[in-house]
Amino acid sequence: MTVLRLALSELKRMTGGLLPKLTILALIMVPLLYGALYLYANWDPYGNLDQLKAAVVVQDQGATTKDGKHLQVGNQVAQTLIDGKKFDWVKVDSAQQADSGVESGEYAFALKIPRDFSQNLASPENFDSAKQAILGVTTNDANNYLLTSIIDKVTTQVHQSVAKEVGQTTADALLTGYGTIHTQIVKAADGAGQLASGAAGLRDGAAQLHTGTGTLTGGANQLVDGQSQLVDGANQLNNGAGQLSTGLDQLKSQTASLPVDSQALSAGAAQVAAGNATLNTKVQDAVGGLDQLDAAAKTGFSQRLDALVAAGTIPQADADKIKADVQSAPVGPAVLDAKAKLHTDAADVQQLAAGSQAVAGGAAKLAAAAPTLTGAITQANDGAARLSSGAATLAAGQQTALDGSRHLAAGAQALDDGAAKLDGGAKTLSTGAATLADELAKGAGQVPNPNDAQKANAAKVISDPIAVNSLSQAQAANYGSGLAPFFLVLALWIGAFMLVQAMRPVTQRALASNAPSWKIAVGGWLPFFLVSTLQAVVMYLVVYFGLGLNPSHPVLTLGLLLLASMAFTAIIQGIVALLGTVGKFVVLILRVLQLVSSGGTFPWQTTPGPLHAIHTIMPMGHVVEGMRHLIYGADLAPVGSIVLGLIGYTLFGLVLSFFAVRKHKFWTLKTLQPEIAV
Repeated sequence: MTVLRLALSELKRMTGGLLPKLTILALIMVPLLYGALYLYANWDPYGNLDQLKAAVVVQDQGATTKDGKHLQVGNQVAQTLIDGKKFDWVKVDSAQQADSGVESGEYAFALKIPRDFSQNLASPENFDSAKQAILGVTTNDANNYLLTSIIDKVTTQVHQSVAKEVGQTTADALLTGYGTIHTQIVKAADGAGQLASGAAGLRDGAAQLHTGTGTLTGGANQLVDGQSQLVDGANQLNNGAGQLSTGLDQLKSQTASLPVDSQALSAGAAQVAAGNATLNTKVQDAVGGLDQLDAAAKTGFSQRLDALVAAGTIPQADADKIKADVQSAPVGPAVLDAKAKLHTDAADVQQLAAGSQAVAGGAAKLAAAAPTLTGAITQANDGAARLSSGAATLAAGQQTALDGSRHLAAGAQALDDGAAKLDGGAKTLSTGAATLADELAKGAGQVPNPNDAQKANAAKVISDPIAVNSLSQAQAANYGSGLAPFFLVLALWIGAFMLVQAMRPVTQRALASNAPSWKIAVGGWLPFFLVSTLQAVVMYLVVYFGLGLNPSHPVLTLGLLLLASMAFTAIIQGIVALLGTVGKFVVLILRVLQLVSSGGTFPWQTTPGPLHAIHTIMPMGHVVEGMRHLIYGADLAPVGSIVLGLIGYTLFGLVLSFFAVRKHKFWTLKTLQPEIAV
């Protein structure tokens, strides 16, 4: 008996009447009902959200921004939601009405926009009082559990939309503020430049002031020295004035009788002058008499000689010679001494007469000037007294001036010290002002000063800084397409499991034959595979043409479904053939384990750790992965290993079926009367 004949024999038995035919037809429809119908019901639930009623309550009272703009964001949000028709939005008057509607099931959920919504949205322009705007959402899981997740997504979109719009307005205001700051910093930089210029002038002036205060300090010190000398001089003047006053007092007392004495003196001097004049005359007469006596003696001697010549006593020549000798003979010493003395006395008398005359004149003048002199001495005495008093005052004043000059010198020194500090501070100020001007100029270049277009673009970027540029390597068209790989594969497993409810894994007739065990095993499996193939084809055609599933690789997708049917039926047929009724329970357990570990809805990596091993061992998760690659158009490299794996699972199922045949070829009483009928 060949394998094909064994399979055809079982199929002929199964289709021998109307009821078996209907049974086979029903079995073919099982995956369709489970997979296609479920996908139909959940094909695009997000596209039908407009059938859900949702309440929206606007309590927003609006707000006014700093620039005078009126914000009424709450009504804008509500109108945007209503116009978007994502849900069947119904505007209600109060939050209590909305909550009551959610509680009763009239509304799927309620969105509440509070009174301060616009006010809080506008608050970021006041940095010290910025608040978040809060949207209130009321849900009730009794209406639907997944609805809460859907609403979270919708409210997130509302939040992002409002945040983007308001954030753009806030960012625009912020950027406008940056422009104002830039302008003010530029002005500050100009002012700092002027400050730097002024500080440089102050620095130069302070340096000159310091030089001047140094000179002033030196001059003040010299002034102190000069004042010290003046004090000494004033003290000396004071002492001298005192001495002068004392001397003038004495002079005054001693010259009190000067007028009378000078008159007497003048009279005596006049008498002396007259006597000296008479004496001078007499002396002059004596000198003249002596000269006359000498001349007479010579004349007489000459006459005597002439008489002697006349008498003939002596010759004329001798007489002439004697005359010549007498004329040339010197005067005698006594005569000369007398004559010299007379001349001397005459000169002295003459000088005495002249001096006496001068003394007499001076005495007369003295007598005439004596009253004036005594008056002058009196005035000088009075002046000396005043001079002494003034000198004392001058000495005291000079001492005060010395003290003042010392204070001046101390002040000049303090001023010089202050000028030195001012000079240093002015230099620091000049350097700092120059640095400030430079840094402000640099800072002005770093502060944004956007124009209107730049502000609009930057505000848009700031309000929505992240734009996701999604590059989908493989993408499901809708929610149903996302679930299709999992539910199509799960439906095939369920369909294969339902086959063992109506079809025998191994026929008794085949076991009673002499056919080899492997032929019996393969022959028993082929009817399962054939019906499962019909299940896969019908389900795929309905999903493809009826629901609009459009796989990227439609032929390969169907081929993978057929390979899955082959592997699933081999495993299920082999387990049930080997274990009988217990095998059905094992297959059911395997379905549950694969249901939770295959990653049909959430990634399998998110499941608990023990389920990871089950995902790796069991075939369903791998087939789901392969279906995703084929339907969504992802990389086909993993599909090859999945195909090899399904062939391996098929061989594993056939091995189980082979051992089942070997086992059941030996009949026992338990075989004839099993504890649980298959």
